[in-house]
Amino acid sequence: MQFGLFGGARTKRSVGLEDSQGYESFIEYVVEADRLGFAQLFMVEHHFTGQGQVSASMTVLAYLAARTRKIRLGTAVVVLPWHNPVLIAEQVATLDLLTGGRVDFGVGKGYRKSEFDGFCIPMAEATERFDEAMEIIRKAWTTEGRFSHHGKRWRYDDILVEPEPLQRPHPPLWLAAGSRDSIRRAAREGYNLLLDQLAQVDQIVQRIAIFREECERAGRTYDPAMVATARPLQMIHHEGERAQAYETRKRVLATIGDLARDKLPERIEDDTAPLLGMPEEVIARLRQLEAGGATNILLVDPNASVTNLRAFAREVMPAFRSTRSASAA
Repeated sequence: MQFGLFGGARTKRSVGLEDSQGYESFIEYVVEADRLGFAQLFMVEHHFTGQGQVSASMTVLAYLAARTRKIRLGTAVVVLPWHNPVLIAEQVATLDLLTGGRVDFGVGKGYRKSEFDGFCIPMAEATERFDEAMEIIRKAWTTEGRFSHHGKRWRYDDILVEPEPLQRPHPPLWLAAGSRDSIRRAAREGYNLLLDQLAQVDQIVQRIAIFREECERAGRTYDPAMVATARPLQMIHHEGERAQAYETRKRVLATIGDLARDKLPERIEDDTAPLLGMPEEVIARLRQLEAGGATNILLVDPNASVTNLRAFAREVMPAFRSTRSASAA
């Protein structure tokens, strides 16, 4: 089992969340994760939210490239319908060079109507725009020499996209997916799979099974590391902290719960998504995920706390060192 991070900085206090560290504190959080041996970071990208979320994720990742040494740096996700695909191909390849080949390229179609409205792009066009953008990006990274593209949304004549990414043929591709069809598509089309932080444990296990089955059907060798599962982290050390942890979880869900595509439990105590509880409870929940095939866990800390990160590394990660060593072998 390996552990990474999922999230991003915020520039001001957001509604119901105490994560107003800003960019500088978040950078230090990721630098510490790199030192502690966390495997990867997936940085979110959002627009027009009023919550101070990261909007220029690759700019932040470029700075992190200079401040870290081993942790992989990923996008979660670049919503392709909003972007010029050739510019994205250039930016990601440049980032791959700056990181020494540590980039994971996470992409998605987008799901927030307010963001599509802000860019004046109809959500109904999301799929076709995504498909064409990915066709161009793959072509940009794998074509020897110049190429042209004449599509519905984009037209390029005799262009040469530079630089080439360091990872060949290109950085690993990750797709955020939750429905059966999108998961199967990810498996067929060569993507790794990003699973969201709101899905319950049984849903995660089911989605991994679908992905693995479709990989096998497509003749693609399956590796558990191809699936990354985001999990909220709220570890406590005294029973008296539990009520406050549940209140924090409620505030988080009040902010992001309306974005969930699957029904959340009625009782907060029945929510199996978070790693909430004493260290031994967190370990038990991770064992449950591990048994279901989820061995690549991305922690989502609502406070992006270095203290919490160190506690997790000290009290939880050692319980999984043997499994990580075995999987590496």
